[in-house]
Amino acid sequence: MLPVAGVVVGVLSLLVGGYAAIKASSLQKTVAAHEEKVAKIDGLESQLGSVSAATDKATKDIASLSRTTQDAFNTVSTMIGDANGKITKLEESLKKPVAAKGKAGSGEPVVAGPGEYVVKGGDTGAKIARAQGVTLGDLIAVNPDVAWNKLKVGQKVKLPQKK
Repeated sequence: MLPVAGVVVGVLSLLVGGYAAIKASSLQKTVAAHEEKVAKIDGLESQLGSVSAATDKATKDIASLSRTTQDAFNTVSTMIGDANGKITKLEESLKKPVAAKGKAGSGEPVVAGPGEYVVKGGDTGAKIARAQGVTLGDLIAVNPDVAWNKLKVGQKVKLPQKK
């Protein structure tokens, strides 16, 4: 009976060994499929690391660009403020009447006497005549020695009698 039991145990061992071999082969195929998936996951992980590094760099670049842009705006703002102040000063200086000087070197302002007019910046014969209510012809007639195309600030001209 012992030899029969040995044969039965041997056959059972052979069957269990065959089943284990089949399962091991199946398991190897499953492991190989999983290895491919793990390799893909590893690839995705490395790509994710690259994307993360690029995102960090982009964030730093944006912050730097933002600071640089703000500095530029501050500089431009200061320059505009300075220019605005200079323009205001120029406008104010243009509003102030220019004091006409008296005779050369005297330093005294020219004062118009009765029947006289002191030339100001931008005056022309026509402007003076219109402002004084006289004709240009009458104004030229009483000032034959005046070069009307070369009027100088502070120069006196005679005014004709109003009609």
